[in-house]
Amino acid sequence: MSRALSYILVSVLIIGLVLIRFFEDTLFYDPYLTFFQSDYLYIDSPRREVAKLIFSTVLRYALNTIISLVILFLVFKDRSVVKFSGMIYLLAFVLLMMAYMYFVINPKQEDYYLFFNVRRFLIQPIILILLIPAFYYHKYKS
Repeated sequence: MSRALSYILVSVLIIGLVLIRFFEDTLFYDPYLTFFQSDYLYIDSPRREVAKLIFSTVLRYALNTIISLVILFLVFKDRSVVKFSGMIYLLAFVLLMMAYMYFVINPKQEDYYLFFNVRRFLIQPIILILLIPAFYYHKYKS
């Protein structure tokens, strides 16, 4: 695959990540979108349908993960990077979802800030932003 084609595909996939974020209100059920935009540290947790919320969060994480893994493959052209990243995404998913479900089922005002950050790792491609420089550094040092 030519370098130009790789750049174009990475650009298209990044646009895909941006579109997921841009259309999050219409694509996914998440009452916490407006909750965390307000002064959430001083108000009660919004009403929510737990099963629908968890399904929507899992779907969004899966879409971000798939796009991110393809981006990592196109950038590094190394299957071992994708395998290792897949394991990181899977481990992060399990740990973050356990914390996320706890916060959704047991909302407490003193936990809102931690919940906000756990949720952010699940719904945004932050892991990709962390992995790209890590793999570049590893490649540079090797």
